[in-house]
Amino acid sequence: MSTLVEVQDLCKTFDVSAPWLERVLERKPRQFVHAVDGVSFAIARGSTLALVGESGCGKSTVARLLVGLFAPTNGRVRFDGEDTAAVLKSAAEAPRLRRRMQMIFQDPYASLNPRWRVRDIVAEPLREHGILRERRALEARVGELLQQVGLAPADASKFPHQFSGGQRQRISIARALATQPEFLVCDEPTSALDVSVQAQVLNIMKDLQRQQGLTYLFISHNLAVVRHVSDEVGVMYLGRLVELAPKRTLFAAPRHPYTRMLLDAIPDIHMTGRARTPVQGEVPNPLNPPSGCAFHPRCPHADARCSAERPQLVLRDGVQVACHAVEEGRI
Repeated sequence: MSTLVEVQDLCKTFDVSAPWLERVLERKPRQFVHAVDGVSFAIARGSTLALVGESGCGKSTVARLLVGLFAPTNGRVRFDGEDTAAVLKSAAEAPRLRRRMQMIFQDPYASLNPRWRVRDIVAEPLREHGILRERRALEARVGELLQQVGLAPADASKFPHQFSGGQRQRISIARALATQPEFLVCDEPTSALDVSVQAQVLNIMKDLQRQQGLTYLFISHNLAVVRHVSDEVGVMYLGRLVELAPKRTLFAAPRHPYTRMLLDAIPDIHMTGRARTPVQGEVPNPLNPPSGCAFHPRCPHADARCSAERPQLVLRDGVQVACHAVEEGRI
């Protein structure tokens, strides 16, 4: 399969310094957070890459960088061979690219305008991009999109508050599909939903991917969900990728200690009696990250090299891992 999305050494730094006068009076230095720090990956056309990790590891920032909501501090995002930063700077070319990539946000209660009817919410991308303007054509297309996500065309006349959380997320998916995009960035689209509703929404997304050949970047902290939807999995920790592998390989034989800890934290519903190590400690303060490998304060395999030298993502047997212990054969 050809590559649709390619990310090269992507970085995003936020200035979180105190106001200038406060810094002068209290002699405080400027402070920066490296939310995304040198992330690289590629997504094949028609496949799903899932990014997982604890809260604060930079997953959602990567999502916003890919669709152009944030401008990268460094690095490059290429979509179908084009540099997205260069295209989005062009007023003439940006709408063409934005039609081809859309985003589904985490909270369906916040991402839908409560004052608009569903027909206006779903039709907004069609109007903004000039795809359809005639009222009857818009209503017909909105009804078709609602049917694709398991809702009725009659629901178009309702307001968002008249729907459940799962139904609202279906409306968000219908809106994202309005421009017939090729690439969808899904930022924890099921995390605010009940487990039974999560399964319904995920199955709808998988069916749409098969029918329309969609490519997904799926952001999640739920490894059970990731196992259901992904083809490849990237594990992030404090702004960096620590492991990138095909789904089956990662779940069958995780390499990085952090990946192993995340998998051990999944409830063992089959009660196999397997030894389990819950995730220890907390994610360090991103304003003052540890030296060397950022995971070394929590890692049971860390040594002096881990605290002094930052590991690089290295390809081994089809799996990319950033870990000195794996490199040295200690684990």
